[in-house]
Amino acid sequence: MRSGTIPALLLILGFSVLAGCANPSVITLNDGREIQTLDRPDYDEESGFYEYELIDGKPGRVNKDQVRTLREL
Repeated sequence: MRSGTIPALLLILGFSVLAGCANPSVITLNDGREIQTLDRPDYDEESGFYEYELIDGKPGRVNKDQVRTLREL
């Protein structure tokens, strides 16, 4: 009984840690469109773009001048 409990607890702990790392965000553009992302977008100062990963896993970029707000869900 004990040999099955420890791996189950470790598995639950692992999923909890991974779930805590994700910070879904919404980018609202100046034209009113909203983009939902998996994590908080990274800002690349050199290019002037926010880089993010969409909900379906595809990468995306948007110019900083087009962003009205950026908020976490």
